[in-house]
Amino acid sequence: MSPRLSRRISAAVAAATLLTGCSSGGTDTAASPAASPSTASGTASDTVRYAAPGSPSNAPRDPHGLLPGESDLVRMALTYDVLTLPGPGGRTLPRLATAWEPDRSLTRWKITIRGDATFSDGRPVRAADALFSLRRMGEKAAENFGRMEMFDLDASTVLGATSFELVTEKPYAEVGKALEGATFVVPEGSTDFTRPVPGSGPFRPAGGDAQAAVFERNDDWWGPKPPSRRIEVRAVPDPQARGEALLSGQVDLAAAVPAALVRQHAENPSVTLVRRPGATLYPLVMRTDRKPFDDRRVREAVRLTLDREQLLQVAFLGFGEVGNDLLTPKDPTSPAGLPQRTRDVERARRLMAEAGHAGGVDLTLHSTTAYPGMDSAATLIAQQLAEIGIRAKVELAPADTYFSTVWGKEPFYLGYLGGIPFLDVVRVALKPGSATNETAWEDETWHAGLEAALAEADESERRTRLGALQSRLRDEGGYAVWALSDRLDLAKPGLTGVPEGIGFSAGFIDQVALGG
Repeated sequence: MSPRLSRRISAAVAAATLLTGCSSGGTDTAASPAASPSTASGTASDTVRYAAPGSPSNAPRDPHGLLPGESDLVRMALTYDVLTLPGPGGRTLPRLATAWEPDRSLTRWKITIRGDATFSDGRPVRAADALFSLRRMGEKAAENFGRMEMFDLDASTVLGATSFELVTEKPYAEVGKALEGATFVVPEGSTDFTRPVPGSGPFRPAGGDAQAAVFERNDDWWGPKPPSRRIEVRAVPDPQARGEALLSGQVDLAAAVPAALVRQHAENPSVTLVRRPGATLYPLVMRTDRKPFDDRRVREAVRLTLDREQLLQVAFLGFGEVGNDLLTPKDPTSPAGLPQRTRDVERARRLMAEAGHAGGVDLTLHSTTAYPGMDSAATLIAQQLAEIGIRAKVELAPADTYFSTVWGKEPFYLGYLGGIPFLDVVRVALKPGSATNETAWEDETWHAGLEAALAEADESERRTRLGALQSRLRDEGGYAVWALSDRLDLAKPGLTGVPEGIGFSAGFIDQVALGG
């Protein structure tokens, strides 16, 4: 993704830590985590210190509600197992679940879990624990954006010690992906999370607090033995502070640091850059039920006016690639081969005139400093849109309130997407009637097409249909995706086992080690 600054991702750091395994429907035993040899090394440092995005002031303890920061996800992923994980190429990988097999109707799925997993208090992990945990997630739908909304959890039943039947509300072919979310499994009956309940994850909580939580290796974990005895997770909300903590030797890995800091230390031999292409984007959001964006021609004019390369260089210092208005371009179902949308100011002006805005229009463009470059991107977008008569006044909201006071409420603002899959975006931001349907995308034929795609058993055909839906959303919806930013982490030289994936999979750091 761009300025040709050094891509110094060492082979060791770039090594994937996602556990290999099967796709939906079975387990590849040879590639299963349980069959993997230990990667522990006697020369590795005992403790890895990780500065992650997050705020200690609102750190949750319950794994089934909202996890607002990456530090929260990391804490939960060290303590508890999830059922499945996202893998390379869009594959779903097994974690606690080893198989997910549907009936012909795609409404009843047999989920099989490992028989060798135990909680930290010695109890075996049972199918009843997994189903209980999914039901807790369903009860907390308001907090987790309805992660379990595709399931009829009341109708779902335990079949045995290591299997349960998961019933879907409608035919749904992507159950494996639905279980890739934060499906952290806890013992059946767990309700009090003021202190961590027993987990079956690779580490155990060992003190500290939300600002700096300490975890000790769980030597009874069923998976590949973590090479580090301890991992310390520090919640640091400011990107610059995370980078400076690494540079000063306070931490060994700093996540999501500013591009300016990376450029400044491009030749620093004591720093390694871990770069994940296309991890982040700040889509320009236009509500399709508010003037002037209720007119498709205005939305198209906005997309045609954006100078994407200039925005990439200014907002992300070139660490990324220009966008083509696809919301999830790294999703395996994203359509390939679409022509790149380029700037055409003259056509944009004609569209504005056809929409009745030849004299221009006055708007407020909302943004924030919550993420690096969001404020400078808004300023530049306003300057570019002025060329077609859109006079946009930039208004910056505080970083700690932006996503509660602006996101999903204002008609024109910069949003944020951090590598989540297309179907998760649909569930959170495109659901008809939802308060979080930020563009008011209510097209009935599009949503009917989505249901038909999810009821398609053939994977190739399903991907084609989902890709067509994304292409139509790109052209008709309320988003302008002008660029994708790389995720930039800084690490100490010799740090290994950093996850390659973006989004949810980036939170699984159990295989990181120093000096191994």
